[in-house]
Amino acid sequence: MSSLLDDLGATVPIIAAPMAGGPTTPALVIAAAAAGAVGFLAAGYKTADAFAEQIAAVRAAGAPFGVNLFAPNPVPVDPAEFRSYAQRLQPEGERYGLDLAQTVLSVPVEDDDHWHEKVAVLLDDPVPIVSFTFGLPPASDVRALRERGMLLVQTVTSAAEAQAATEAGLDALAVQASAAGGHSGTFTPQRIPPPTPLIELLAQVRAVTSLPLLAAGGLTTSQDVAAALHAGAVAVAVGTVLLSGDESGASAPYKRTLADPGDRQTVVTRAFSGRPARGLRNDFIDRYDAVAPLGYPAVNTLTTPLRRAAAAAGDAELINLWAGTGFRHVRAEPVETILTRLAAGV
Repeated sequence: MSSLLDDLGATVPIIAAPMAGGPTTPALVIAAAAAGAVGFLAAGYKTADAFAEQIAAVRAAGAPFGVNLFAPNPVPVDPAEFRSYAQRLQPEGERYGLDLAQTVLSVPVEDDDHWHEKVAVLLDDPVPIVSFTFGLPPASDVRALRERGMLLVQTVTSAAEAQAATEAGLDALAVQASAAGGHSGTFTPQRIPPPTPLIELLAQVRAVTSLPLLAAGGLTTSQDVAAALHAGAVAVAVGTVLLSGDESGASAPYKRTLADPGDRQTVVTRAFSGRPARGLRNDFIDRYDAVAPLGYPAVNTLTTPLRRAAAAAGDAELINLWAGTGFRHVRAEPVETILTRLAAGV
């Protein structure tokens, strides 16, 4: 893995993690390259055409990069629980002229995030590295992507997942600790991964596989980066620390809250998406975490219009403020500056 990063022109073993839903932009990936790192585009929640356009933009800039796909691993939602949740959210929607309980969104949406179309984009226009989150990709797609020369990385959250990914023929593993912001990459979202420290998790995974390991989760200082590399990771992936970067596409209320979080802490919730994810506690989590059903992507699709409307209105209390446990190290400055500082101890 580190050899490939070198081949791409990277000078530091740091990856700008893919952050779906807006934060990761082509400009962020290009800025990461300026710091000697490698950025990953996030294909999640995009159409195949939009995904292809972002690949073209980064390729035109000559920046080294990879891409991340959400592997199909849907969690069907109970229809009755889903309808009940939509009705509970209706008062929030009414604040922004949304009818969550009566619109088509009250019918659970189960999809694969345009998986086949995005794989087709990559087969037509190969990229150096492809990573997968939420589950193992189909074996036929692993073979097809590898035949086109792409190196394949699997996000894992446990030794058992690491062993499964190794047996499935993946090339490297992104070991994601519970401290990471945003969605857990766990294969089994019905169970929230235990809060195993990253260094300990790396050791557990190393015990079952010889594949190269990337470390992710809670890495927001140069000391964090150095410790993960010392523990055997060939590279680290950082995300939360880049959220307020100049090139980040995070919304204004998201960035504003990160700049002044007050006494907020992070919690793991499924209130926004029906799948466990870590973010800053806000009113939405306080009101709905205990009643949100398990079900992805249906719950995520249900809450998307509300979150978009709240973000446009500057309301941070109704949006997902995904962030890892190191969020207090977030600074509003150029991404190149942030990554250069993180690489200082390498």
